[in-house]
Amino acid sequence: MYNLSMAKNKVPKELQGVLWSIGVDKLDTKKNAPYIVNQVLAYGTMEHLKWLIKTYSIEKIKEVFKKSPSKVYTQAGFDWVTSILLQESQKPDERKYVETFPRYIG
Repeated sequence: MYNLSMAKNKVPKELQGVLWSIGVDKLDTKKNAPYIVNQVLAYGTMEHLKWLIKTYSIEKIKEVFKKSPSKVYTQAGFDWVTSILLQESQKPDERKYVETFPRYIG
């Protein structure tokens, strides 16, 4: 179990494996919300998800997920996030999220 501390605007070092393309010491929870939210939703553990919800709230996570799609999800991951975690009755366009779809520009 991780000790995911809640320092203001700081990302815990335990999330580095999920946020691999940028050092967590360089990330800010407000400025980098789209990257952090999508990476944790796509690759995080339950402990990471708990930290995400404590840091952002479900409503903020939904907002970021919808406004800043990232093509990092598997089909199963996308379905889980939209149906179970975010409880969306109308799914967003999965071509913008699921990495197995060809690139979508729209």
